[in-house]
Amino acid sequence: MKLGKIMTRPQFSSRLLATAALGALFLGAPAALLAAKEKTTSAEAKASARPEIGTYGFDASGMDTTVLPGDDFYAYANGTWAKNTAIPADKSNYGMFTALADLSQKRTQDILEAAKSNPDSMIGRAYASYLDAATVEAKGLAPIEPWLAKVRSVDKAGLAKLLAEADRNGVQHFFGGYVGQDDKNPDVYIYSLYQGGIGMPDRDFYLKDGERNTKLQAAYLQHLQNVLTLAGEANAAARAQAIYDFEKQIAAVHWDKNDSSDAVKIYNKMTIAELAKAAPGFDWATFIRGVGVEEDSLLIAQPSAFTGEAKLIADAPIDVIRDLLLVRSLDSFSDVLPDAVAKEAFAFYGTALSGTPEMQERWKRAVDFTTNNMGEAVGQDYVAKYFTPETKAEMDKLVQNVIAALGDRIDNLTWMQPQTKVRARAKLANFTTKIGYPDKWKDYSKLEIRADDLFGNALRANQFAHDDNISRLGGPIRRWEWAMTPMTVNAYANFSMNEIVFPAAILQPPFFDPHADPAINYGGIGAVIGHEISHHFDDQGAKYDETGKLADWWTPEDVAAFEAAGKALVAQYDAYEILPGEHLDGTFTLGENIGDLAGLTIAYDAYKKSLGGKEAPVIDGMTGDQRFFLGWAQVWRRNYREQNLSQRITTDPHSPSIQRTWVSRNLDPWYKAYGVKEGQKLYLAPEDRVRIW
Repeated sequence: MKLGKIMTRPQFSSRLLATAALGALFLGAPAALLAAKEKTTSAEAKASARPEIGTYGFDASGMDTTVLPGDDFYAYANGTWAKNTAIPADKSNYGMFTALADLSQKRTQDILEAAKSNPDSMIGRAYASYLDAATVEAKGLAPIEPWLAKVRSVDKAGLAKLLAEADRNGVQHFFGGYVGQDDKNPDVYIYSLYQGGIGMPDRDFYLKDGERNTKLQAAYLQHLQNVLTLAGEANAAARAQAIYDFEKQIAAVHWDKNDSSDAVKIYNKMTIAELAKAAPGFDWATFIRGVGVEEDSLLIAQPSAFTGEAKLIADAPIDVIRDLLLVRSLDSFSDVLPDAVAKEAFAFYGTALSGTPEMQERWKRAVDFTTNNMGEAVGQDYVAKYFTPETKAEMDKLVQNVIAALGDRIDNLTWMQPQTKVRARAKLANFTTKIGYPDKWKDYSKLEIRADDLFGNALRANQFAHDDNISRLGGPIRRWEWAMTPMTVNAYANFSMNEIVFPAAILQPPFFDPHADPAINYGGIGAVIGHEISHHFDDQGAKYDETGKLADWWTPEDVAAFEAAGKALVAQYDAYEILPGEHLDGTFTLGENIGDLAGLTIAYDAYKKSLGGKEAPVIDGMTGDQRFFLGWAQVWRRNYREQNLSQRITTDPHSPSIQRTWVSRNLDPWYKAYGVKEGQKLYLAPEDRVRIW
């Protein structure tokens, strides 16, 4: 989902847990793993104390020093890299995240290639089943035909039951559901439902005019027609148009992305009977019991959308519903079906939507398939081989230093009331930090994986994940679980758990190098740590108290001051025109922009404190402060294809990399470090610089 960026939405971890292959857990053996890691640490790494990148951890050859930092700090730090770096044909964008993801993917391939020769290895069989393209092609659509037959024969009376089965099978439809923590009672699990039913990523793709959207709508309509044809259906053009018209009606009743990102607005508790009354026209009880939920209490993210969708489903001809589900079924399983289906899905979702010219090689997709479905089974081997105790220990220190810096910031805030500071400090003290890999590993022993049954493996993995997710209901909170694998180049904050999480794969250069200059590490992974910590105090995270509960714990004065600062940041990002006529949505990106601003601010404080009152040395003509901000800029090196960048403006709560780098224009030390003066393009008068934490 969304790798290649720091990912956090108000309900991020719950949403991810809804789709991950989560099984029962067993106790891992961290001590044994650490011993194994020590043995596998390379002799070269032990012998070398030099940073992997440059002389101090920064790639100075990627700079463009003809650009003034105050005119475009991204171009100054990264301009030559951006000019000289091509985006690989199988990528929609390319930068530091994707470079590390490629490394992680290649390392994982080595693990899986070794496992493939072992018939007792589950991950080896899964990997082998994906690589066996000949068997997939020979079977054709036969593996999915029993399900397609059910779709073709369903009537309105049986629709709710079929959609419940679709949920368990991993077929997207009109809405989605998952079991996560109850935001207002985080010690209890509850079943949540959220809007769905559209095949394009957001309602705006259907409802907003413009040349780009018009082209995407035409491409999507063609995709619908092509998939129906692949399914063997006649009169595909007219039927595709009917699906599209139906989806556009659904898009019109959807909540927009800003309302859907508001933790308070999406918290709507109902019983099944209350949902049936609010959204008549659909058999909610049959659906909810069918997915395995026996409890009566639900959370409904967008109530009015459910009212609208239920009516649309009730009024729509059953043939249109069947056709929509046929398309969703093939799209949902496209990657494990014959190439004709996979290539059709890629033609729209990969090329038309994101601009990617070529599909990944099959081995790369085989790696992704295995890690997506059995990630922690692969992860145990990955961390034993590639994640050192030294990295874990150094990260522990960095995290504690950054947490302490935020604590000092809270103490010195002039706008926060004393009683709120006490609660904020308590929240900070209650943080859980997860680094590298889980303390317990998931147990996949009940998942059947066969070397000659790729579609069946995918189907059973989806069912396994669904059943495990539903099994949370009535049980204790699984505080040991992770929403990412160790091989994921990313990080996240989970509000209800009051935790921050850093997988092993992101804890390497350019983000973190134990041999790099501290300024680079604090500007890189230190600011990422600060970003994730500060998410617990952003426009949504701040609504959760020290126990992870969605609650009012700020005074009205605090709220007013915080919202005023947020509005100033919204205005700053609203002004950025990313592509001609396409501006950032400062409201939608506010949480991530606060994360960047606060993360960089507190990481700078932590860096200065780490110097113990001494001045940092000058290295290669760069002061410590200059190197700190270069460390920040370096991790955001990224080139985008235009289609991908346009899609992100609509769907991604993160600002593009250039604007993420520019957040430094709000920090006074940046001006002093580079002599930024009035009249330069990024210059902000002191009173216009946004200061929150």
